[in-house]
Amino acid sequence: MKSQLLVVAILAILLAIVSATKVRYDNYKVFKIRTKSLEQQKWIENLAKESKNFNLWHSGKGEVHIMVSPQKFIQVQNYTQTFNLPLEVMVSNVQSLIDSEQISKATDDVNAFGWTRYYPLSAIEAFLDDILAKYPDVTSHIDIGTSYEGRKIRGIKISYKEGNPGIFIESNIHAREWITSATATWLINELLTSTDANVRKLAEDHDWYIVPVLNVDGFAYTHTTDRMWRKTRQPVEGSRCIGADPNRNYNSHWLESNGASSNPCDETYGGAYPFSESEVKALADYVASIKNRINIFLAFHSYSQVLLTPYGWTKEPPSNFDHLMAVAKAYSDAVLQLPYKTKYTYGATADVMYFASGAANDWAYSEQDIELSYTIEFRDTGRYGFILPPIQILPHCEDTLAGLLALVGKADELGYLKLKYA
Repeated sequence: MKSQLLVVAILAILLAIVSATKVRYDNYKVFKIRTKSLEQQKWIENLAKESKNFNLWHSGKGEVHIMVSPQKFIQVQNYTQTFNLPLEVMVSNVQSLIDSEQISKATDDVNAFGWTRYYPLSAIEAFLDDILAKYPDVTSHIDIGTSYEGRKIRGIKISYKEGNPGIFIESNIHAREWITSATATWLINELLTSTDANVRKLAEDHDWYIVPVLNVDGFAYTHTTDRMWRKTRQPVEGSRCIGADPNRNYNSHWLESNGASSNPCDETYGGAYPFSESEVKALADYVASIKNRINIFLAFHSYSQVLLTPYGWTKEPPSNFDHLMAVAKAYSDAVLQLPYKTKYTYGATADVMYFASGAANDWAYSEQDIELSYTIEFRDTGRYGFILPPIQILPHCEDTLAGLLALVGKADELGYLKLKYA
């Protein structure tokens, strides 16, 4: 009995030590600020560059979402009052949302992988191992490469027969966007186990290449240390700041049009040079090696509920813009028909969101000739932001599947699923 009590005490101490190392966001709020000019928007964005008291969650047309420490509430409120800018509290206590995720972890069966909670990288890797063992005839392991900290970047291919058009999914490139890898793993399971006729056709008539977690170092860091971490974990020479924004690091109009930052401390830092981040370079090399087998490229992100087409670096539309919009509309319309009534908007990144250069979907479209390339920003529109409650995982996954069925169907109708190789 004494030995059992000692073990419990030691575990409690270790848990306390681990908890103490985590960054906390007690009483941090997320404000939605509606701006009247680009100058005002940039002023708010710049707050996030100057201090750890601020963190930019979203910046789009006339609207900024920014997380603010209790010490800086007055500064933000004074600015918005001075310029008569509408101010709304979207999240009243960020730490309470994070704590709710931990409660979900503690109460779930940790030995069973499912979609009622979020999982660390080790559990996702174990899930992939289990899938590969269960379905050896139709699945194969993809070795994408190795991260800066030495972690394997893993993917899975699902292929029921030769001669299928291909769909590639890149997920969790931004570390804090946990709903993306949850959705990717659910989709893998659904493509292999669903008995629905439409899903079986979706699964068996296409080759699927899915990378659940690309930014493995950053993702691991969000679980151990800082839930709100976004970037990679590679040090930047000459800077105290760590990491780059991997979705600004692709070699496609890198750092053009103010679509990324050259400041290592910014959330949108594009890196020291294109493909400076080993994770991005590894994925790019793999996609380039099979580009003639890929008809559709999808990058899973959160949040905002929007499908983003090329381009992010210019407002000039791509040559097949009408088709890109038609396919995006099909996704949006299908999701809206479900009982959850989730509304997705759609359009070119630079037009409906912001300028973003060096992004994955632009690179896939422009440099790899994958004519249907999208960034899909998942739930929600800011009520929970990056900390989407676990109870919403399954409803969101159902939304995503309905959207993908429609997206692929429309792509086929428009002739985009013809084989690109002999």
